[in-house]
Amino acid sequence: MAQRKPFLLRLDPATFEALQRWADADLRSLNAQIEFLLRDALRREGRLLPLDMPLPGGAGPGDAEE
Repeated sequence: MAQRKPFLLRLDPATFEALQRWADADLRSLNAQIEFLLRDALRREGRLLPLDMPLPGGAGPGDAEE
């Protein structure tokens, strides 16, 4: 499994509650739901690199600097 980076996200209560209800309906954790939505948006906009595509500068997806 790919390494995950922790990230603090501040949400207003209404957004948090709406996302939690959606996650519950989809049988996902809130974290998984947010990740799903972000990936879907990135994919639709053509901004998500396939896992086997090298990053600009020749580094592979697992070689990105932190």
